[in-house]
Amino acid sequence: MTKLWGGRFTKTAEEWVDAFGASIGFDQALVMEDIQGSLAHVTMLGKCGILSTDETNQIKVGLETLREKAKAGELEFSVQNEDIHLNLEKFLIDEIGPVGGKLHTGRSRNDQVATDMHLYLRNETKEIMAAVRNVQQALLNQASAHVETLIPGYTHLQRAQPVSFAHHLMAYFWMLERDYSRYEDSLKRVNVSPLGAGALAGTTFPIDRAYSAELLGFDGIYENSLDAVSDRDFIVEFLSAASLTMMHLSRLCEELILWSSQEFQFIEMDDAFATGSSIMPQKKNPDMAELIRGKTGRVYGGLFSLLTTLKGLPLAYNKDMQEDKEGMFDAVHTVKGSLKIFAGMIDTMDVRTEVMEKAVHNDFSNATELADYLASKGLPFREAHEVVGKLVLTAINKGVFLLGLSYEDYKQAHELFDKDIYDVLEPKTVVARRNSAGGTGFDQVRLALKKAEDILNVTAGT
Repeated sequence: MTKLWGGRFTKTAEEWVDAFGASIGFDQALVMEDIQGSLAHVTMLGKCGILSTDETNQIKVGLETLREKAKAGELEFSVQNEDIHLNLEKFLIDEIGPVGGKLHTGRSRNDQVATDMHLYLRNETKEIMAAVRNVQQALLNQASAHVETLIPGYTHLQRAQPVSFAHHLMAYFWMLERDYSRYEDSLKRVNVSPLGAGALAGTTFPIDRAYSAELLGFDGIYENSLDAVSDRDFIVEFLSAASLTMMHLSRLCEELILWSSQEFQFIEMDDAFATGSSIMPQKKNPDMAELIRGKTGRVYGGLFSLLTTLKGLPLAYNKDMQEDKEGMFDAVHTVKGSLKIFAGMIDTMDVRTEVMEKAVHNDFSNATELADYLASKGLPFREAHEVVGKLVLTAINKGVFLLGLSYEDYKQAHELFDKDIYDVLEPKTVVARRNSAGGTGFDQVRLALKKAEDILNVTAGT
């Protein structure tokens, strides 16, 4: 088969070499974007008088036909035609004759593929942003139902201070809000048109890059043709944002996995998001949470792979850059799938409030309250800290927790203790009193829920 670029070659590569160099196995995912970009390009060529009206219309009709065939899954791509661009050009020539070869006037595959990926990431980023909002809504729904449900808060995976379960969940809401803002900001770099930059130096044809950019809904054009065809920053930026999203999901997955264990029993995953064992009939495994935790690594891999590919490349386009796509496609698929699963997992999980309530009464996570109590009465905090540490040791030796110590135990520890200490140590009091901005106090949590609701309502347009 004669290559569309084969004029200066006297021999052809072996089939396995063609297969190794071809990208059609994965870049066919860009078929709709490639046709979209070509329609804008040929419309611009017609407007600028580079192609006749008849030629422009013939090519448009051919491209629309290919678009319908692509939607119906009727296009059979060939490794011999290397990539999505040459495959579609071959289809177009087969469809409308030699005039189809005029479509490539004033552009190169270098600016063409860059345009395709800008279009692709623009669409996919917006879908991911919508999926992030769905997970945030699920978190908000659960949090709204559990403002006064208490859970041990941890540092070093050791019980530290009791917190509102809603407050704990909403920490992830705000992580995802940062993710959302990163995707939103990245669209400024995604929504720029490289079309018309040519292979690297522009073109001698009197094209109108601003017009084709407008047709494609871009905000503007790359100002430098070398930069336009060699830039993959926007993909690196997407992969970075995607990696952070997966890291956030993975952290919550780790907690869901712990909380659903026999040791914690704080939650139970819905059957739709768990699996059983082939040998142990009692098992209910949080497999979807584990899988998302595991898939995080492959998104990181896409980021580091592309950074490594790009770090030594001279301007402008190099064949190495063909390696920019598979990691991007995989990250998009992984993040979208993980977010969809996550929204369902959070919405349907059963929160075992009675187990959480028991947990916060059977630990020393209210110890800080004692130190604050003494400090509020004028004792230097460092001295108060030592007094309370000794009280904790006394309780351990007696086999009780702080609420189980006698009033005499407290008075012996320090004269500043009064009988109101038992009210102070109640877990709900402990949580409610932490009313500083952003704290776990119930009033602060309700304020945070309202702010979160307002954010989601703005996105929804209500």
